[in-house]
Amino acid sequence: MTAHASAASGGPRETGTVLDRIVADRRLRLAEDQRGTPRDALERLAAAQPPAIGFAARLSDGRVASPEGARLRLIGEIKRASPSRGVIDGDLDATAQAREYASAGASAVSVLTEPTFFHGAIEDLAAASEAFGGDADRPALLRKDFLFDPYQVIEARAHGADALLLIAMMLPPRTLADLLELVHAQGMEALVEVHDAAELGVAVDAGARVIGVNNRDLRTFDEDLATFERLAPQAPEGVTLVAESAIQSAEDAERMAEAGAHALLVGEALVRTGDVAAKARELMLAPARSRVGR
Repeated sequence: MTAHASAASGGPRETGTVLDRIVADRRLRLAEDQRGTPRDALERLAAAQPPAIGFAARLSDGRVASPEGARLRLIGEIKRASPSRGVIDGDLDATAQAREYASAGASAVSVLTEPTFFHGAIEDLAAASEAFGGDADRPALLRKDFLFDPYQVIEARAHGADALLLIAMMLPPRTLADLLELVHAQGMEALVEVHDAAELGVAVDAGARVIGVNNRDLRTFDEDLATFERLAPQAPEGVTLVAESAIQSAEDAERMAEAGAHALLVGEALVRTGDVAAKARELMLAPARSRVGR
């Protein structure tokens, strides 16, 4: 690991979106966390974790438990609330939900660990990890949060994450590259989230191997599946593409598959459904046209 990877240059930048309020709160909590658990203690915990499961491989190859004939891989999200939707399910049990996603054949589980706006906790990540134990066919675990400091990367690994989210909109290019290098040095993968062509270019230049296109405009909270359809053809061959937000039905999933998605990240539709297994199958089995050159 290079020196700059161990202490990422710069920090988050202002975006003029809800991200700024979330990051301001996250800064305060980060300072508290660092006082409570020094980084060297986290590094010892991270080193004691079993090796991370390959996030990109899960999104490419699926699991033994994946439905036969699935055209799309699924990242099921543990999500209690959001700034755009308010409280979705304030009593959602992370362990139970993670097990439901695993049973349904999801390739990965996204755990929202941001407490103020999403009602999550880092303990939810640890609980999901413990729920899977030593199962070799378990879903990969993604820490979804608003991450901008190396401490948060180590914290993710220490609590069992195989991957984590990095948001291109809020990270200067050098900071994104530094954090991505640290993620890889920890044996994890990053889902690098983009919203437009400029951010996609930054993600590719930083070395992102898994890129998520968010169909939600963080300035207006408007959702449009055309965002993924517009950006996916611009991604280089070999990059794993994840469609995020606004995916509710088999028709939505099929549309994303036809545009080039390898996987879907779905939270609200799965949390609100009365039958996680049926909804998950509906989304994963949506057919995709043959894609040339991808």
